[in-house]
Amino acid sequence: MAEYRGSKTDDQFIEKIVFINRTAKVVKGGRRFNFSAIVVVGDGKGRVGYGLGKANQVPEAIRKGVERARKDMKPMAISEVSIPHVIMGKFGAGQVLLKPAAAGTGVIAGGPVRAVLEAVGVSNVLTKCIGSHNPHNMVKATLDGLRRLRSPQRIAGIRGRTVEEITA
Repeated sequence: MAEYRGSKTDDQFIEKIVFINRTAKVVKGGRRFNFSAIVVVGDGKGRVGYGLGKANQVPEAIRKGVERARKDMKPMAISEVSIPHVIMGKFGAGQVLLKPAAAGTGVIAGGPVRAVLEAVGVSNVLTKCIGSHNPHNMVKATLDGLRRLRSPQRIAGIRGRTVEEITA
């Protein structure tokens, strides 16, 4: 039951529903259904978070996921055009390769990875999913890669050089 919806809220956060899962518990009178929703929330300017909400109704599960995602929001090192360098994000059996792309390329990514990259505000990037294609693992692997990105200014500071010296 894959679903990829997105909306901008009144405080300008981009909310993307990555996946909604339905589980059933068999009881005396029949089946009881529960829902879990994976939600990604970002501001489109370099901050993004992920949340998992569980409830008896879909809207309540989404609301809980959005709350958790807002608490999880962290800044990422992204440039105006793309990401600063190639990185591999890993979580569980899922791996996501993120490669910077030239302006005009767009977001070349599928499903859960696309939702995260659009929420964070990356407009040009190439991706490849390796291993598990489970939405949970793909979202967390993408966030792992984005959180491990370092800006050219930070790398220059660590090396004791200028940005021009390391980009040349």
